[in-house]
Amino acid sequence: MSKKNNTALPTDKPYMPGTPGKDFRSTKREALNVPVSKLPLVEEPHPDDFRSSFHWRVLRIMAEFVDGWQFLGDYKRMVTFFGSARCQEGDHWYDEARKLARELARAEFDIVTGGGPGIMEAANQGAHEVHEHSGIAGENQAKQFGDSIGLNIKLPFEQRINAYVDKAVAFHYFFVRKVMLSYYAQAYIFFPGGFGTLDEVFEIITLIQTKKLAGNVPVILVGKEFWAPLAAWIEQSIYEQFGAVDKEDLRIYTLVDSADEALNIIKKTPERTEF
Repeated sequence: MSKKNNTALPTDKPYMPGTPGKDFRSTKREALNVPVSKLPLVEEPHPDDFRSSFHWRVLRIMAEFVDGWQFLGDYKRMVTFFGSARCQEGDHWYDEARKLARELARAEFDIVTGGGPGIMEAANQGAHEVHEHSGIAGENQAKQFGDSIGLNIKLPFEQRINAYVDKAVAFHYFFVRKVMLSYYAQAYIFFPGGFGTLDEVFEIITLIQTKKLAGNVPVILVGKEFWAPLAAWIEQSIYEQFGAVDKEDLRIYTLVDSADEALNIIKKTPERTEF
C-alpha cells in the first residue's frame, strides 16, 4: 500500500492551514494561538435564532461567571501574568516570564494567564516545566507545585490555548474573562505589552485605588526600560501638573527589572483570604 505525499492536512476553516506531519487538532491549536486582534471574527447567530436574544445572553453571561468562580475556587495562591502576545520564545522578556513562573510554581503558587501566546505562553511554560521535570505532570494531586492555568477565549468550535496550559476554562464573553483575570489573584505581574496589557494594568491600579481590591496586593511592572517612561508621565503630568491622582496612588505599583526582584516581592506578600 503506497503512502500519499501529504503536504497539508485538511481543515474545515480557511484560517486554519494544515501543517505537514502534525495531527489535525495540533494544527488547529497552533493556528489559533495568536494575539486576540488576529483571531477570526466570530459570526453572530441569525436574528431569528433564540441565542441572539438579550434574555439568552443574560443567562449565558451568568453561567460563565458561575463556571469561572467555580473553577477558580479551588486555587488559593494564584499569580496572574499579563504581557505582549507577540513576544517570541528566545526574547529577553519571554525568558524572564518563563523563569519567574517556574520559580513561583516551585514555591506552590498557581500561575494564571489568558492562555494565549507570548508572555502568557512563557508563564504557562515555566509552570508546566516544573511538573514535567518532576515527573508528575497532570493532576498534581499531592499539590507539591503550582499549576499552569489558562483562562482561554472560546471560539465557535475551538479554544485559543497554548500548548503549556494544564488546567483551563474558556469564556465566550471577553469581559467575563477579564473579570476572572483581574480580580482573583495574590499578585499581578505585568511584562511589556500592547493596548491589552495597558488596559489591564490601569484597571488593576484603579480597582486598588478605589478600594475594590485589597491595597496590599502587589502590582509588579517588570522591565524598567518599558515601564519607566509611563511611570514618569503619571508622576510628572497626572500627579504634579494636573493633580488628578494622590501621592499614595503612585505607590500602588512597583517597577522591577528582573524575575528575581519580582519573586522576592511576591514571596513576602500575605495570602489573600477574603475568598
